[in-house]
Amino acid sequence: MANLKEIRNRISSVSSTMQITSAMKMVSAAKLKKAQDAITAMRPYSDKLTELLQSLSASLDGDSGSKYADNREVKKVLVVAVTSNRGLAGAFNSNILKQTSHLINETYAGKQVDFVTIGKKANDFLNKKSNVISNHSGVYDDLNFDAVSTIAEELMEQFVSGNYDRIDIVYNKFKNAATQIVMTEQFLPIVPAEGGESISTDYKFEPSKAEIVEQLIPKSLKTQLYKAIRDSFASEHGARMTAMHKATDNATELRDQLKLTYNKARQAAITNEILEIVGGAEALNN
Repeated sequence: MANLKEIRNRISSVSSTMQITSAMKMVSAAKLKKAQDAITAMRPYSDKLTELLQSLSASLDGDSGSKYADNREVKKVLVVAVTSNRGLAGAFNSNILKQTSHLINETYAGKQVDFVTIGKKANDFLNKKSNVISNHSGVYDDLNFDAVSTIAEELMEQFVSGNYDRIDIVYNKFKNAATQIVMTEQFLPIVPAEGGESISTDYKFEPSKAEIVEQLIPKSLKTQLYKAIRDSFASEHGARMTAMHKATDNATELRDQLKLTYNKARQAAITNEILEIVGGAEALNN
């Protein structure tokens, strides 16, 4: 009977866990819809703005080029690692942390690599093995463009002042609820348009092309960072929803197996009791 009690306790424990994972799945599904709509609506604007700025920058001569397009010999690199503040999201965070390790050990081997972290998971991991110059985990408390703009201004200042020769962003790009793509995106210096192609000369620029570029580039960089964090935010909820769905299915399967084991053990216990009663009756008759 002690064995039956143990199985009942396990069934109760698994059922409680299943309720938690099921609730977390539904919460993530609700948040995912809003986050997915936000990033889907933002991407066309961000992509077009980036394309325009790259084309404009490519058409400027070297002397009038933007200070954000200064290609220097890469000796010091700053990586912006974007993760979540919480776990239980499958491989969402670990994939980013693996990519940061790859950048340190292979891509930028022999160079100084420092980090700006967005998300507690990245900060906790990288603080133990690398130099984290700032952490912005609180940005998720109220994710908006103004909060991200402050981070982008910090990054731009680090590049312009010459503290770093290159700045990359590592984040999860949202594809769908079940798929997130790890991206390593160059933030600074600005990547020129492929082939050096510029926009059509039919456009007229007021006051001038150079001034327009200088004014729009900071806005474009802020938008690029905001899009990356928005992508990561939607990916987090998609990854957590998928992970909790699988966890709920596994808990359901385990609970059913335990119930079957419990029923078999109970039947065996009843059979043993019957055999004992019959054996006792036979002994009395004899």
